[in-house]
Amino acid sequence: MPLDTPELHPFSNTDAPPPEGLRAVEEKVARLNADLRHHGATDVIRRADAEIENLTLVSSFGAESVALLHLASMVSRDIPVLFIDTEMLFAETLVYQQELSERLGLRNVTTLRSAEIAAQDPDGTLHQYDTDACCALRKTRPLQSALAGYDGWITGRKRFQSGSRAALEFFETEIPEEGAAPRIKVNPLAYWANSDVSDYITENRLPRHPLVAKGYPSIGCAPCTSPVAPGEDPRAGRWRDQNKEECGIHFVNGKVVRTGDKS
Repeated sequence: MPLDTPELHPFSNTDAPPPEGLRAVEEKVARLNADLRHHGATDVIRRADAEIENLTLVSSFGAESVALLHLASMVSRDIPVLFIDTEMLFAETLVYQQELSERLGLRNVTTLRSAEIAAQDPDGTLHQYDTDACCALRKTRPLQSALAGYDGWITGRKRFQSGSRAALEFFETEIPEEGAAPRIKVNPLAYWANSDVSDYITENRLPRHPLVAKGYPSIGCAPCTSPVAPGEDPRAGRWRDQNKEECGIHFVNGKVVRTGDKS
């Protein structure tokens, strides 16, 4: 299929011109997915590190983060790691982040914080009536600003986590916003099952987030994360009872994609 068909060209039905370099990024993504179709997570990280000039890894240091961080540390302990402190995280997450970084020997971890919180959410109640705005303020905008200097980033997303991730590939083309330079999103664990993550952590004797034992298989900000009952979806405790699956840092062509989106 030619790269300028509507199926692959995100701006073909709009008046906006495609971002500069989009074709090259799409071609690289297609090639990498084809080359690594039958490879494992370590090969994906190693190839991304070799072929993406400015690459970073974004980690929440949440329930399953240790698996990806351990894999990346075996490829290079110098891969930049971005950690977003929303200032609403569990205290256990902050302690775990420090301890795990030291344990794995990560040499290039940067903590991101929003400089807009005091002005836009001074009493810390924004999440109570507009979770999307709170996520954008505390997480999405600080991360997007930091990612502007990178050509690609590694995530821990997996197909089993939610409906909007069911078709996830190892490599994706990401356009942060209309007119912005495209970059590559790397998902080394895309095809891992929940049991694969748990087995990897056990087999490598990696320390688990302390809240996992208390019923938190997916961990975000404290006000918006609740324990999950046996048999529930692992992400059921994230924004419970709301039509929301993502905090907003994961985009497809500049848009947050959720289950049921048709556009």
